[in-house]
Amino acid sequence: MPACFRRARPCLGTIVEIRVEGLRESDAQAALDAAFAEVACVHRCMSFHGADSDLSRIHRATVGSIVALDPRTWEVLHIAQNVELLSRGIFNIAIASRLVARDCLPRPASPFVPDPAACWRDVELLPDHSVRLRKPLWIDLGGIAKGYAVDRAIDVLRARGATQACVNAGGDLRVFGARAELVWLRTHQDSATFFAAVELVDAAVATSSAFDAGGAAGAHVHGVTLEPVRNAATASVVAERCVIADALTKVVLAGDAAAAAAALAAFGAEASVHDPVFGWTRLEQAA
Repeated sequence: MPACFRRARPCLGTIVEIRVEGLRESDAQAALDAAFAEVACVHRCMSFHGADSDLSRIHRATVGSIVALDPRTWEVLHIAQNVELLSRGIFNIAIASRLVARDCLPRPASPFVPDPAACWRDVELLPDHSVRLRKPLWIDLGGIAKGYAVDRAIDVLRARGATQACVNAGGDLRVFGARAELVWLRTHQDSATFFAAVELVDAAVATSSAFDAGGAAGAHVHGVTLEPVRNAATASVVAERCVIADALTKVVLAGDAAAAAAALAAFGAEASVHDPVFGWTRLEQAA
């Protein structure tokens, strides 16, 4: 068994744990440092709360002006728009004003009030890693950025020569390497804990619930109806990349089975849903 090195740090609103194998100790420690630095960079760029984040600079800019972004933020916006298109708008990064109204997010420092008719299509991505808004809106990347940070950390570890690695950021996890790893999924519902196991080889899994462990409604909003998602289930999605698995959990939780199945098929992903009454079931992809 090759030497295994692991470390955990608070970041992304959770505890991020990174494990690496196949490297000498000095190289492994350097790889872990670099992976955590990449996670922290994603957090700084895409934080809704950080005054210097890319999102805050977008929110402070006037509508129609061009805002230069970190390439990572631009890439996440591009991925988000792809998920939004393939999920028929159920995944929608332009719902931050709804979360602000519910006190799930603080009001950003912004010169405008969001247009209720604005949607993700009003975020115009320009080819030089910049963006401009066609209509006034606030963006929230809380449903996708954590998965992207996990992927970026895996990319760093792979580039530094790791043969096996795992990055776990709360409910978002990705495994890299030839060896299969058993991952336990956990959900809290009605003060009970339920487990399921999934085997991953070079893949990711993300798990999300519309309610927290205390039974309070979470910060998920249906991208089309713009109403809070009050689905009592927990959704777990397995995909090649964690950024996709993370985003698709919100699509599955929205409750539109046909749209979720189509989005899962488009990305080659699989989903399982835990219902308090019926337990774990697999959601079939669209044919």
